[in-house]
Parts: sequence; structure tokens; C-alpha cells
Amino acid sequence: MEPIREADVQTQPGKRLAESPKRQKKIGKTGKIIACAAAAAVVVFYGTCCVLAHTSSTYFPHTHINGVDVSGKNQDGAIIAMQLSLGSQTIDLTLEGESQPFTTVLMSDLLDQQPVDSDGVIAVYDRQHSGLFSGGWQYMRHLFSTSNEVLPYQWDENGLSSCISEIQQQVYQAPEDTTAQLTDGHLEVTTARDGRQISSDAVRELLYSAADASGQASYSMTLQPEVLPAKTLTAREIHDQLHGEMKNASYDAATGTIVPEQPGADFDVDTVQSALDSAEPGQTLTLDAAIEEPEVTASQLKAVLFRDVLGKTRTHVSGSAGRIGNVKLSAKTISGVVLNSGETFSYNQTVGQRTEARGYKPAPAYVKGETVDEVGGGICQTSSTLYLACLLSNLEITERYAHRYVPAYISPGMDATVSWGGPDYKFTNNTLYPIKIVTSYSGGYLTVKILGTKTDSTYVKMTNEKLSTTNYEVVYEDDDTLAPGTEQVKTTPYTGSKWKTYRNIYDANGKLISSNFEAASDYKVRNKVILRGPAAQPGSGTAEIPAAPSTDTPAQENPTPAEPDIPAEPENPTIVVPAET
Repeated sequence: MEPIREADVQTQPGKRLAESPKRQKKIGKTGKIIACAAAAAVVVFYGTCCVLAHTSSTYFPHTHINGVDVSGKNQDGAIIAMQLSLGSQTIDLTLEGESQPFTTVLMSDLLDQQPVDSDGVIAVYDRQHSGLFSGGWQYMRHLFSTSNEVLPYQWDENGLSSCISEIQQQVYQAPEDTTAQLTDGHLEVTTARDGRQISSDAVRELLYSAADASGQASYSMTLQPEVLPAKTLTAREIHDQLHGEMKNASYDAATGTIVPEQPGADFDVDTVQSALDSAEPGQTLTLDAAIEEPEVTASQLKAVLFRDVLGKTRTHVSGSAGRIGNVKLSAKTISGVVLNSGETFSYNQTVGQRTEARGYKPAPAYVKGETVDEVGGGICQTSSTLYLACLLSNLEITERYAHRYVPAYISPGMDATVSWGGPDYKFTNNTLYPIKIVTSYSGGYLTVKILGTKTDSTYVKMTNEKLSTTNYEVVYEDDDTLAPGTEQVKTTPYTGSKWKTYRNIYDANGKLISSNFEAASDYKVRNKVILRGPAAQPGSGTAEIPAAPSTDTPAQENPTPAEPDIPAEPENPTIVVPAET
């Protein structure tokens, strides 16, 4: 392309004319002047800043220390301003998930009397006034931007620790496990509620961060406590704990303490579980339940425990030293035995096997109708005395057997024979309260008492009725070992008889309330056997026959009202017993 000539350019419409060299020179000179002026202005401004910085005794503009504006303040003024800021600063503490603070902390309570790091404040000042030119530069920089110096605070450890501890106490909530109880005829359940706690380290770090934000009049913080899980119970678990039969208060003989009563309870598990699922944590629910309240409470039992003598019997103990010792030992074994309501006493189980190793001695006893020395002979007197005491206490007799022959120490029909591996004597505590067996031996007499709690003024008197008598015969047996014309009693006799006994209940005025058949006793006859020597020679004489043993029996220790009319005997088969003592 052909180049355009200057004349052509000048004559073409819309085209700018090229500047002349003279004009270009003029513009370049102006730019230099502006640049120089700007540079001069900067120099002047910088110089002014240097002069201002050098002559200033205060902090530069836009200077903050720990969020507090100290611009234009000297060192003391800056320290005072920071202290004032801290003195008025509050910290609002809020738990996570809650909208309102649970406490407010004053920063001044946490810091030392001289909380501001004076050396640090002075160091900030010194850096700003470190030199003419550097100070001018910093002054100029502070005119256009804000600086914030962060300095450590001087904490009051006692105040800080006290505050942390108080916050921990306010935050802490112990976990509340599910509880359930039966009250006022209902099931009362309080649902579980988790607890919470916060560590001292976590609180300390939060307070430190609040101090870093000084300069704010109020500072809000959110605490995130640790959850302490509570133990929850399902309706089935509650049912397993509380469901059961009603139990009256009882006595624990092993510990000598009263066992509290237990209401009987039952409820619908599904209904209770539905209520639990809908309940809020820590909510107490009152739910329907079938409640059977105890008749005897612990407080009631404590007031009347073993208060009364329900029945008492005393029998005379005779015979050999071994027999007397056996009676005393067996009586000591059963003394102190406690039966709670509904419990059954077994004589054989309580006394145990009668052995020489356990202190029992050989003494006369009946074995298959014969009188022999047997270890433990005589302990039937203890069981018989106990039996009559139980009758007079109006207790339920569970198992009882009469002796083979009429005993001499107690009224007919009121004895109870026992034998290891054979007959036993048992009775049940049919009262509402515990009973205790108490025995004693003194002056040749055995006393048995039943202690318990009387609930009325009635008392018992036992009576007996002889139905028949079978007299014994005298039987002679020749014995060539005897001297001629002499005789010797081989077997003492017993008259056979049948008896009925009755339990008669009287009121406090001696009026008969009831008379009920108690037991039948069939005592066997035993012939008197006399050994006879060869015929005596004339003039030799004969031996004297010893008298039969006395069968006198002691009287019952019981009030003696008028004799009742004896009712007819119900059907009751005669019991044949094995070996007896």
C-alpha cells in the first residue's frame, strides 16, 4: 500500500492531525511537573508524618490493643483505658440448645489487680516511636488502616479457679435413672433424665477466648457440656421389679432385723410402656395398677414384735441323768427359733439327729413296745411340752402322733412322740405376726413359751375325753435263775386307753366361743410280766412285788374356765406309729 502523505492526512475529513513536535514537548514537560509535584507532596506528607511521629507522645491513630482503641493516648492512658474496658466487660454463658444465658461473669473478677501487661503496652508504643523515618512510615500506615495488638492478661488464679468451679456446679446435673414405686394404690414412674458436666479445662479455654475479645461491652459464649447418660427402665423391667405377691413385714432371725413389707402388684405392661414412650425426660407418671396392701407393716411389727405370751406349758422332768440331759439339750436347741407368718416348724429337722457326738446320752425309750436304752431317750417330753404350748397358742398343728403308751409327764392326748427317721412333730404359724419359741429349765421343770402378738383377747383351754380303757393283765414267767420262791417284775404295765382332745376358745369374759375336736390318741395296753423262781421249800417265804410307777401328771398352765360340752368325735382313724422315745 502507498503511504499516506502528510498533505493527504490534513485534507481528509474526520482525521486527527498529528501533534506537532512543539506540542508533544509541552505535554511531556507538564507530566514531569505533575510527577515531581506528587513526589514532592509524598515527601512532604511523609516528612510531616515523620515530624508528627517524632513529636507525638501518644499512640498513633487507629491503634487498638486487645480490642481497645488507644489512639491519641499516652502509655498510662492506654493502660487505664484497657483496665476500664475489662472492668465493665461481661461474659454471658449459654448452654448449647438453650436460648437464655444461665449465668453472667464479670471479667474483672477473673483478672489480677494489674491485669494489663504494662510492658507489652509500652513495647507497642516503642515500636511506633522507634525512629524518625520508621516512625513516620508507621504513622502514615496507621492513618489508613487499623492495627490490633494482642497482649496476654494477668489472671487472678484464685478468682479464675473459683469462677470455673462455680460454673461447673451450675452446669452439672446428675443423671436421674428411671424410678418406679407403688404408692397410694397406683404405680408411680419417673422417667430417666440424662445428666451433664463440663470440664474445668473447657471452661478455662472459653474464658481465655473471651478475654481476647476485650473491648466489647458484652460477650456471649456457648458451652457444650458432656452428657452423662441415665439408666432407663422398660415397662417389662419395672414389672419384673415390682410385680409379685403381697408380703407382710417379717423378722430375720439371722440378722435380728425386720424385713420391710412388700405390696402385691400387677399392671398392664403394654399400657405402661406406651405412657413411658410419650413422656418427657424426668416426668413423673401416675398409672393404674392392681395393688394389694400388706396387713402388717415394718413400723407396726416393730411396735408389737414378740410382745405377748400366746401359750405356755410346764412339765416335770424325771428319770436318769442321761434322760434329763437329753431333755435340756433338745429344749435348748429349739429355743429362739422364729417362725414368720405361714412358716412351718419341724421338730426333727430343727433338733437334728440325736447322736452322742452332738451331746445326747443313752436313756430309756420305747422301741417296738419294749423299754430299751437309746441315745436321745426322753426328747419326746420336749416335743410334747411344745405341742401343748402350741395348742394353747391356737396355732395350726400340721403333724402329730401320740405315744404308744400313756406318758406320765403330760395329760393324755396332749403328747407328741418323735423319732429320727420316724414320726415328726410339725406346726405352722397361722398368725399374721412372727412367733418365737422360748424354753427354760429350772428346778426339775421344763417350760416352753410361744411368744407372738395377740390381736384379740381370746384364749385356749384344752380338754380331753376318755373313750375306753383296756386293763392290763398280770402274766407270770418261770425263771430258774431266780432264787426259789422269789418273784421279779420284768415289764411294768400300762393300761390301754383311747382319748379325744378338744380345743376350746374363750373370750375375755370366760365365755366359750367354740369347741373343736383336735385329735384322737390310742394308747396300747402292756401286761405286767412277773418272773417267778422255782417253788419255794416250806418255810422259805415269798418276795414282795414292787408297786407300779406313779402316773401323776402336772396341771396345764392356762386359765381354767368352766368345762365345755364336749362335741361328738368326727371320723378320725387311729394312727399306728413306729419306734418312739
